[in-house]
Amino acid sequence: MQFRYLDLIRECNPLVHCMTNIVVTNFSANGLLALGASPFMSTMSEEAAEIQQFSNALLLNIGTIHDFDVDAMIIAGQAANQHGVPVVLDPVGAGATAYRRTTVKKILDKVNISAIRGNVSEVAFLAGVAWQVKGVDAGRGNGDIAEIARITAQKYQCCVAISGEIDYISDGKQVAKIYNGTTLLPKITGSGCLLGATVGAFLGVAEKGDEFHACLEAGTGFAVAGELAAQGLNNQLGSFAVQFINQLADLTSEKINQLARIEYV
Repeated sequence: MQFRYLDLIRECNPLVHCMTNIVVTNFSANGLLALGASPFMSTMSEEAAEIQQFSNALLLNIGTIHDFDVDAMIIAGQAANQHGVPVVLDPVGAGATAYRRTTVKKILDKVNISAIRGNVSEVAFLAGVAWQVKGVDAGRGNGDIAEIARITAQKYQCCVAISGEIDYISDGKQVAKIYNGTTLLPKITGSGCLLGATVGAFLGVAEKGDEFHACLEAGTGFAVAGELAAQGLNNQLGSFAVQFINQLADLTSEKINQLARIEYV
């Protein structure tokens, strides 16, 4: 297949409402701007529903969560469902604490999710698969990651993106493995959270029913940009973070098509 949604993002400038955590707001906003999307970084419950009248995608990220954030996210998510706006859930640290387990389940019970973006331990928790949790990091486990992605997608009737050394994308029927990327990406705070926002931008311009390919292009483009940003760098994380934003800005659908290394399983 030929990737094409990034070109649409450049043309349409989709607005992505990011209800995200305080650690990553600046990085996520700059990453979306580099891609050609328009970030809206409000977490206020008073306007959460109204924003969905003009947004193209909604991101719910529970990284630094409070009770009032959860209430606002549910208000926004339900309004997004009413207006046909795709909703991306980033269940940061899901399974790590009782509060996060309760929070994620509450959101999933009340909001229809279009895509879930997380590391393998977070997604394994949602799938009901045993996996060692290490805070907000991936931890360790012996499960079949492709099957975890597939099970979770089937369970919640959505697309699932698992990021890691190899990225996995599934819609419950098919699973794609993305081999692009760099070991520097997980060393940058907020890289995974920006991927969640990126998935939102791609879903915001995708044709209905083509969510799998939109998520696949988002994940592949993100990994390609990381790969290119890491060229010539060793462990220079500050330089990498800047170069990564630069590569997102220079990214094109043509470049993704040329450099993508994908396997369907």
